[in-house]
Amino acid sequence: MRNGQTVMLMAFLVATPAAANQLSGTDIQAEIVGRQIFLAAPLGGEFPLNYRRNGVVDGTGEALGLGRFIKPSDTGKWWVRGDLLCQRFETWYNGAQLCFTLTRLGPNKLRWLRDNGESGTARIGARLN
Repeated sequence: MRNGQTVMLMAFLVATPAAANQLSGTDIQAEIVGRQIFLAAPLGGEFPLNYRRNGVVDGTGEALGLGRFIKPSDTGKWWVRGDLLCQRFETWYNGAQLCFTLTRLGPNKLRWLRDNGESGTARIGARLN
């Protein structure tokens, strides 16, 4: 192999694991839908969101004291678009549509990257009834 080919091969091998860990639309349907997902809060604690099989997402930040800043609970809709998980709440984020890329960090841990550039981590919780 020539030096240029070796560098390209090494770049590919380094880049591949991150891409392989990104959840596909099929992965999202299998691993996120019907579960409670806990977003890591910046000041500690977790923020639970429930991705229900009927396309409804709901959550509450009451345990984190978010009622002082925003409506503590809200409901909205979720859907999968390609390899993105999208959602729109009634009042949170002024009802704006937000879509996320999800990357697996471990068996039950994810990194999310929102289409507005914000990111964080989350934990996959138990299946919902």
